[in-house]
This record gives sequence, C-alpha cells and structure tokens, in this order.
Amino acid sequence: MALFKRVRKPAGKPGEWYYCLEHKKVEEGPECPAKDRFGPYSTRAEAEHAMETAASRNLEWEKDPRWHDAPRDEQDQS
Repeated sequence: MALFKRVRKPAGKPGEWYYCLEHKKVEEGPECPAKDRFGPYSTRAEAEHAMETAASRNLEWEKDPRWHDAPRDEQDQS
C-alpha cells in the first residue's frame, strides 16, 4: 500500500468552461477529470448546451454517408 496518494490535477485554464458528465453541471476551469467532461467552451452558455450540441453532432454524423461503410453484400461483389 502506498504511503502517499498521487493527486492528479485536471488540466485546463480558468476562463474555459466545461460540462461535467458525472455531476451534470457547468464548471469554470477544470474541476473534474477529462474523462468526465465536455469542453473547453469559450462561454458558460455554450457549456450549458453541451449535451444538445453533442446530440446534434451525433445526428449529423449518423446521416452523413461518408462515415458509413457500404453494406457487406456490396463489398463482397467488388
């Protein structure tokens, strides 16, 4: 067992805004680890809408034909 616990300080700068996925709240500067947040955003308002932005981008990606492989049948005929 280690005598000292290593404390990892989240990377980022004050003045940058993040949305914490674990706590479901907006943070100025990083408070939570990078794996648990979206950002950085330049304004608090952008961070408040992080989940809507992500949903919109996911929908755009799903509809973009450049990001989908051809069905298996088409690949086998080539």
